[in-house]
Amino acid sequence: MPDEPSDREEPVNGYLSDFLRKAEVFIYYVVAVLLSLSAAAAIAYAGVTLWKGLVNWTIPVETLRVLDQLLVVLMLVEILHTIRISIRSHILFAAEPFLVVGLIASIRRVLIISLELTSLTRDGRWSTDGSSIFHASMIELGLLVILIPVLVFSITLLRRKAPAPKELMENLH
Repeated sequence: MPDEPSDREEPVNGYLSDFLRKAEVFIYYVVAVLLSLSAAAAIAYAGVTLWKGLVNWTIPVETLRVLDQLLVVLMLVEILHTIRISIRSHILFAAEPFLVVGLIASIRRVLIISLELTSLTRDGRWSTDGSSIFHASMIELGLLVILIPVLVFSITLLRRKAPAPKELMENLH
C-alpha cells in the first residue's frame, strides 16, 4: 500500500531523530560552557576593576563599570539557567528566563544612562552636543520606564497563569 511507510523508513527516521537530539544537546553544552566562561571572565574583570578603584581611590568612577559587569553576569547566569532546563527537559519552554534577562538588561541600561548623565553635567559645562545627548537619553529612559513595568507584569502573569507541568518540574529537580 502506498500510504503506509515502509519498514526501512522507520529506522532511518529513528536514527536521524536520535542524531538531531544528540546534536542539539551537544550544542546546548557548548553554549553553556561558553556562557560560563564569559560569566567568569566578567566577574574577574569586575574584581580587577574594583581593586583598581580601591587602590587608586576612584571608586565612584569604577562603580559604573563594576555594576555593569555584574549585571551582565546576572544576565548570563539567567540564560545559562534556561539552557540547563532545556538540556534536562529537551524543551525550550520557558519564556520567563528571557523576560528576566530583558528586565535585568533594562534596569542595567537605566543605571548606566543615569550615571552617564551625571558625568555630562558634572563639570558645569553644557554644549549643544550635551543637549542632544541629554534629549536622546531622556527618550530612552522614558521608553525603559514603560518597558520595565511591562516586563514585571509579564513575569507576574506567567507565574500566576502558566504553572509548569508536574512531570517537567520533577525532571528539573
